[in-house]
Amino acid sequence: MSAGTALPTPHSERSDISPISTDRQGVDLEPVVSVATRRRSVPRWLRRTSGPVLLLALWEVFSATGVLGSGILASPATIARTAWDLTSDGTLPSAMAVSLRRVAIGLVFGAVIGTALGLLSGLSRLGEDLIDATVQMLRAVPFVGMIPLFIIWLGIGETPKITLIALGVAFHLYLNVYAGIRGVDEQLIEAGTSLGLSRWGLIRHVLLPGALPGAMTGLRYALATAWLALVFGETVNADNGIGFLMDQAREFFRTDVIVVCLVVYAFLGLIADLIVRLLERLLLQWRPTFTGK
Repeated sequence: MSAGTALPTPHSERSDISPISTDRQGVDLEPVVSVATRRRSVPRWLRRTSGPVLLLALWEVFSATGVLGSGILASPATIARTAWDLTSDGTLPSAMAVSLRRVAIGLVFGAVIGTALGLLSGLSRLGEDLIDATVQMLRAVPFVGMIPLFIIWLGIGETPKITLIALGVAFHLYLNVYAGIRGVDEQLIEAGTSLGLSRWGLIRHVLLPGALPGAMTGLRYALATAWLALVFGETVNADNGIGFLMDQAREFFRTDVIVVCLVVYAFLGLIADLIVRLLERLLLQWRPTFTGK
C-alpha cells in the first residue's frame, strides 16, 4: 500500500453502510421482531377475552348442530334469554340480594373470628398451645358435614347458613394469618429490638405488616369458600337465594336456569377477587412484586 493511499476511517465505513437492510447479493432483509414485541402489540384485554369468546362460539355451534342436546346443556342464546327473563321479572336481583347479604354477614363474622384466633396463636406460644390443636382438629372435619348439626342446633332459618359461611371463612383466615406471623424473618425482629421497639411496637411495625400479605391470600381463599358454603347452605331448607333457584331448576331439569345461577356465582366471585386486589394495592404498596413479562 502506497503512502498516498488514504485508509478508511471508522466513520467512513459506517457512512458506506446503507440503512436499508440488504445483504451483499442485494436481497432485501426484513427486520427481526421479537416474539415478546409481537405479543405486546396485541391489546391485553383482547388476549384475555379471546379464550372465553372462542369457548362460547364452540358451545353455540355444538348446540345449533345438535351435538350438544338441550337436555344436557342449554345453548348460550337460550341462557341469555333466560337471564333476561329472570332479571326483568325481578327474580334474579332479589335472589342475588339475599345471597349477598348472607355472604357479607358470614364473611364479617368469620373474618373477625379467624383473624383474632390467628393473632392470638401466632403472637403467643401460650395462645398456640391453647388454640392451634383445636382449630386443626376442627379444620379436618368437612364443614359441609356440619349442616345437619347446625339445623338441629340453630333451626332452618338464616342462622345455620350464616354460621356455615363463617366457619369456612374463619379456617382460611386463621391459617394464613398464623402462617404469616410465624413466617416473618427473625432478623427483622432482631433489628426492631435493637432499635428499641417495645413488644407492641414490634407487633405494630414488624409482625403485622409482615403477616399482611398472608392475610390477603387468606381473604381470597375465604371468599371462594364463602361462595361454596353459600351454595350448600341455600340448597338445604331455603326458600330464597341463588342456591334456591338452582335447586328448583334441578327438579324441573332447567339447565338454562342452573347455568345462569352458576354464571352469577362466577361474576360475584370475580368482583370479590377484584376488591381484594384493590385492597392489596392499597395496603401492600411497600412490597414490590413480580407482575409478569
